[in-house]
Amino acid sequence: MRKVIGIGETILDIIFKNDQPIGAVPGGSMFNGLISLGRAGLNTTFISETGDDRVGQRIIRFLEENNVDATHISVYPEAKSPISLAFLNEQNDAEYLFYKDHPHDKLDFVFPDIQPDDIVMYGSYYAVNPVIRPQMQSFLEYAHRQGAILYYDVNFRSSHRGEVMKLRATILENLEYADIVRGSQEDFEVMFNLTEAETVYRSQISFYCKNFIYTQGAEPLEVRGAGNMSKQYPVPQTETVSTIGAGDNFNAGFVYGLMKYGITREMLETGLSEEQWDRVIDQATQFSANVCQSIHNSVDPAFAEQKKREFSTAINN
Repeated sequence: MRKVIGIGETILDIIFKNDQPIGAVPGGSMFNGLISLGRAGLNTTFISETGDDRVGQRIIRFLEENNVDATHISVYPEAKSPISLAFLNEQNDAEYLFYKDHPHDKLDFVFPDIQPDDIVMYGSYYAVNPVIRPQMQSFLEYAHRQGAILYYDVNFRSSHRGEVMKLRATILENLEYADIVRGSQEDFEVMFNLTEAETVYRSQISFYCKNFIYTQGAEPLEVRGAGNMSKQYPVPQTETVSTIGAGDNFNAGFVYGLMKYGITREMLETGLSEEQWDRVIDQATQFSANVCQSIHNSVDPAFAEQKKREFSTAINN
């Protein structure tokens, strides 16, 4: 059975509305998507690090409760697990304050077993952090060599705008490893000072990776793919409680779609049909819409159960 392996940060999100805390949920950009995929019945593994404290223990327990293999989480007794404060505005979009000690990041793990067409998800600052770059790069190299599909969610926040120049070579390396790149309008404005999907794709992405997803919040998302695929997709309008995790679960839904519809690395290289893109993007937007309807960072159990049944039916037919 194909596997999904995520690599990224773990964090405890403390969520505020009107300056009062309304919840605390384990999170992290790849983490959120892996939890949703674990709930939906996929074979999932998460690679990360945490402190040996109450927050770290809660995070590992949360992974295990949601069917995600946590044996590749490095636990450091001397480290404090990171937390973030997420302040929701009137539109329920979040503004973040992060409490994380990046210079003490380590990342020391044994590579999990990876087979052809397994899917590896990576992204955010974790994927460019200079302190752990050697480990990250050797892992991506290994996954690529093993024939995995590499899904890169750029997720480059404006708080790191001042580091763009020194991280540029690392960002380009990440693009080169990727079979699929997803990023938001804000990501590419911060990194390249560009705000139009076609321009971003032609000038920055297509040389390294042919399959590109450009999201712009509630505005239509743009897809560019191998074989001259170019299409715009409307984003379903939903009543939002919180947009935390919307992008992370878009990623999860997309990966779920790749698995459900049997899409391989070779198919991505030669180019998916418009119908294949339609079906996979539909799953991505379903996952994303679901997560916006609660303060949690991953899809709800009822939705996940439905997806588990769909996945089982698809795989067994």
